[in-house]
Parts: sequence; structure tokens; C-alpha cells
Amino acid sequence: MWLILAFLSAAFLGIYDSLKKKSLRGNAVLPVLFLNTLFSSVIFIPFIILSASGNCLDGTIFHVASGSWHEHKYIILKAVIVLSSWVLGYFGMKHLPLTIVGPINATRPVMVLVGALLFFGERLNLWQWAGVLLAVASFLLLSRSGKKEGIDFRHDRWIYMIVGAAVTGALSGLYDKYIMAPQSEGGVGLDRMLVQSWYNIYQCFMMLVMVLLLWWPQRKHTTPFRWDWAILGISVFLSTADFLYFYSLSLPSSMISIVSMIRRGSVVVSFACGALFFHEKNLSAKAFDLILVLLGMLCLYIGS
Repeated sequence: MWLILAFLSAAFLGIYDSLKKKSLRGNAVLPVLFLNTLFSSVIFIPFIILSASGNCLDGTIFHVASGSWHEHKYIILKAVIVLSSWVLGYFGMKHLPLTIVGPINATRPVMVLVGALLFFGERLNLWQWAGVLLAVASFLLLSRSGKKEGIDFRHDRWIYMIVGAAVTGALSGLYDKYIMAPQSEGGVGLDRMLVQSWYNIYQCFMMLVMVLLLWWPQRKHTTPFRWDWAILGISVFLSTADFLYFYSLSLPSSMISIVSMIRRGSVVVSFACGALFFHEKNLSAKAFDLILVLLGMLCLYIGS
């Protein structure tokens, strides 16, 4: 069951990336991101209210635990980290092909592994080192593919934004490991639904401030905002993908190493959408780079 949930999460995550690309084409980034956080908050607010006002969700996978300021301060920090990743990622995705963004994002498990090496003192075995080297090789080859489309990885600010989004996304993964691990294992022990529900709400308020201060005063002199139904789809597919991911991990006998690898396989879905719906170029070279990324993830799994 948990394997099916992991594959479904990967598929929804790949569709989420594709809808995000569609909604950002010729559109203002900050309003799109604000609406994403708003709709995601709306999805989880009923669960928060029902959990706090009655017992109808007690014992179900939708129950949201109550939390004090002690718990919420950790969630606010998570919201800051995730939102930083999203802002960088949205701007980068708007200006880059999906078939380049996807493989870069797929290197996040490698970054998490390196982060675990640096911050948690974990040691890498030969298989894990092979995964890291394959990820580095794929990134170098991807930069060569990008040059054919006029994208210079060393001087393109959008590439730096995508890389920054991947790094902060990996940092979020390491932070998740800390705040959701049981206290007996040195973590904070936060409830998964408490985290997923409230960090969306905190992000919504943060994005509202950014839109009012940064975009609204300059809206007539910058890229205009236009409504696209893909914006609603972003929130629905992301929230569903994350819920399936957390739920799969909560089931007995589930393995985090396998679930994480399958989830990053969402790049296959987004890559296919980039080829089929956005008609992106130089696909054969990028496909080879993608294969290296997937082989790297396989090595990480074997080594784990």
C-alpha cells in the first residue's frame, strides 16, 4: 500500500511542476505564488477547525493535533525555508525550460545526503558516493545541453535561482527530519498534519505581505497578473502529493529511502510534460542527463 501511495505522490508532484510552469508563462510570479499558498491553506483549514471543535476526526489520518507556541515556532521557521525555496523556484521556472529545471530539482536527495554528512555527521558509503558523483556529472552535462539553448549556467541568474531553490528545498528536507523525528531520537516530534496544515497558512500571510509591498505598487510597470485555472491545480496537486507522501511514511513497514527515491521520480512526469505540452528542445541530450540523475538516485537507494 505504501509503495502505491509513493508512486501516486510522485505522479501528482510531476503534474504539479507542469501546472506551475503553465501558470507562470507570461504571468506575474508573486500573485501566482500567493494564490497557491491561499488555496493550499483553504484545503487544510476545515481539518484544523474540525479537529479543534469536535472529535469526528480523532484517530483518522486527517486529524490535526493542537500545538502551543513551542510547536508553532518550528513550523514558522519551516514556512520561511519553504517559501524561500518556492520564490526562487517560481522565478527560475518561469524563465527556464521544464526539461532543465526538473533534472536540477531531482538532485535534491544528493544535497540532503551531503547535508546529513555535514550537519548530522553521517558517513557515506561507496554506493552513496557514486550517487553524488553521478549527480554532479549530470549537472555538468545539463549545463552543456543548456548552452545549446543559450543558457549559460555560470552567468544565468535563473539557473542560480533554481539551484538556490534546490538547496533550500534540501535544507527543508533536513529540517523535516529534525522536527518530525520522535523526541527519543533527538527530534521535536511534531505531528505531520500539524506541520502540513499550519506552514501553508503561515506562508499565505507572508506572501500577502510580499504582494502588497513588492508587487501591488509596481503592478502597472511590471508583468501583469492573469488568472489561469492551472493556479488552482498547483495547490490541489501539491497538497495531495505531500499528503500521500506523509501518509505513506506513516504506514507500517514503509521505508523512507525507497519512498524518497520514488518521489524524486516525479521528474520523469514533468520531463514528459515538457516534451509533449511545451514542445521543448534538445530532448535527447537532456534525456541522457536525466538518466544519470535517476541512476544516481538508484545508487543512493542501494547505498542506504
